[in-house]
Amino acid sequence: MFFFISKLIEFFLIPSNLIVLLGLTGILAMLLGIPRTGRAFIIASVLLLVICGWSPLGPAALMVLEDHFPQPVIDRPVAGIILLGGAVDTHISSDRRTLAMNEAGERLTVTVDLSRRYPAARIFLSGGSGHILDASKMTESQVARDVLVSLGVSPQRIEMEERSRNTCENGAESVTSVQPKSGELWLLVTSASHIPRAVGCFRAAQFDVTPYPVDYRTRGADDLIRPAKSIAAGLAATDQAAHEWLGLLTYRASGRTAELFPALH
Repeated sequence: MFFFISKLIEFFLIPSNLIVLLGLTGILAMLLGIPRTGRAFIIASVLLLVICGWSPLGPAALMVLEDHFPQPVIDRPVAGIILLGGAVDTHISSDRRTLAMNEAGERLTVTVDLSRRYPAARIFLSGGSGHILDASKMTESQVARDVLVSLGVSPQRIEMEERSRNTCENGAESVTSVQPKSGELWLLVTSASHIPRAVGCFRAAQFDVTPYPVDYRTRGADDLIRPAKSIAAGLAATDQAAHEWLGLLTYRASGRTAELFPALH
C-alpha cells in the first residue's frame, strides 16, 4: 500500500504537475464564475513556472544532494558492487525488443568499469518493475543484466533480485540476497542525487555500504548563477530534486529510515 500511496502523492507534488494542476484549477474557477480565485491560481501557476523553470532552485537543491557523499577512496579489496535500478527503460526495452538505457545510464557504464577494476568482486543488481501499471514488463534487473553482458561483463558474475519496487525495498532485498559478511567492502552505485536516500535505506536494512555516486547533473557553484537554457531543462532539474527530497522526507516520516539526511561515516 505504501508503494501506491507514495506514487500518488508524488504525482500531485512534483513541481511540473503541481504547476499544471494550479493552472487548470484557475481556469475551472474562471469558468465557474469565481474570477478572483481563478486569477489567484493562474498567477500562482505562472510564478511557480518562472521560479522552477528559470531560477537556480532545481540545481541548488540537486547540488546539496550530489555533494553530500564524495567519491570514495578504495584502499582494500572490494567484495561486491551493487547497482540499483533506474538506469534502464523497461517499457521501451519490452515493447521495442531492444536494450534501452535512460539518462541515468552512467550507472551501467561505471559498473562495467568497476567490474574490470575489481575482477574478484561480485556484481549484484537490485530492481523490480517499479511501476504501478504494466507490472508485467521486464524488470529493471533483467534489462540491466542484458546491458552489462552486452558490454562485456561475464553473466556468471552477475547476481540479482527482481522484487524491489522502491529504494528501501532495494536495501531490504539486497541484504537478504547478498548476506554480506562483517568487514566486507560493498560499493553502492547509483545517481549522485539518489545516494543520500539510498544510503539511508541500506543503513536501515543493516547493510553498511560504501556510496559510489555517479550520474552528476550539476557542475558546481557556477550553476547557481547560470540561468537554465530552457524552462523545460529547469523544470526537469527541479522535478528530479523534488523527487529525491520528497523521498527522504517520506521515508523518514514513515519510519523506513533512521535519519532524514544520512550522516557521513
